[in-house]
Amino acid sequence: MRKKLLYIGNDLAINSFTATYISFFSKVLKKEGYTVRTASNKNNKALRLVEMLGMIVKHHKSTDIVLIDTYGALNFYYAYLVAKACQFYKLDYIPILHGGNLPTRLEESTELSNSLFGKAKMNVAPSEFLFRIFNSAGFNNLKIIPNAIELSKFPFKERKIFAPKMLWVRRFQGRYNPMMAIKVLEQLKKDYPLAELCMIGPEKDGSLQKCQAYAEKNGLNVIFTGKLKKKEWAKVSEEYDIFLNSTNIDNTPISVIEAMALGLAIVSTDVGGMKDLITHNEDGILVPWKDESSMVLAVKSLLEDQERTARMTLSALEKVSNFDWEKIKNNWNELLN
Repeated sequence: MRKKLLYIGNDLAINSFTATYISFFSKVLKKEGYTVRTASNKNNKALRLVEMLGMIVKHHKSTDIVLIDTYGALNFYYAYLVAKACQFYKLDYIPILHGGNLPTRLEESTELSNSLFGKAKMNVAPSEFLFRIFNSAGFNNLKIIPNAIELSKFPFKERKIFAPKMLWVRRFQGRYNPMMAIKVLEQLKKDYPLAELCMIGPEKDGSLQKCQAYAEKNGLNVIFTGKLKKKEWAKVSEEYDIFLNSTNIDNTPISVIEAMALGLAIVSTDVGGMKDLITHNEDGILVPWKDESSMVLAVKSLLEDQERTARMTLSALEKVSNFDWEKIKNNWNELLN
């Protein structure tokens, strides 16, 4: 008989297409036969925390394992308090490590981290990057289970011709450096006047307004769609050929995995776990963070050697097939049971 799970995370509609995992993961776990309760979808942060803790108080007797989506910013404190509630009720819990800034959190909040991660049944790292970081911090209760996608929902488009049509998908937030993508377009237009950029994602901290203002001031043809559901941005991707990941901090972002599945040529900064996800010049190109000129050169190299670029997208598809839920689910079933 499958376990009864309580899944704690930020189940917010605004993050429906990003690496926020709870919406997707809770659904596929239910399909596997698990009983899954989730919290929380409250937009108000205080109410969200109250609901998270309240679910543990209410359901601790009927819960076998608590899953906790764990990031390095404010969510870290949610995860810590949820873990303390689990410890109080002697509930097994599993933090699912997502945040590219978790390494900083380990350094800055050592005592809280030891309590949260050290007493967990297991900590699930989606990448070698976070596994190495946590292992070097002294945690041995670690298991690598990659972030999963339903590959069938991201149909591969085999591109024979790659145009300077670029796509960016993320929250508009400083840590993801959306302005870098716009400045790449600005430089690229000097040699490719017809270059285009589409940016998909919701506003977070004023970055969207800054990007819109810069694009308008400099006459750059950037399309801003706002947030889109996964199937919507997958459809939009058919009109583009190159995916830009301009982030300053990252782990193994779902959006990049999905872009690889869709057949887009990947250019990403080399931060965090990106070196574990992308093999440079084999299934994508990695460039230094905050280095627009290097990203421009990378895009140009994709456009100038189209056969090589096509081979890279096929290699990316081969790699990303390992992230299909149908392959990943056995790892989770083994851990949970």
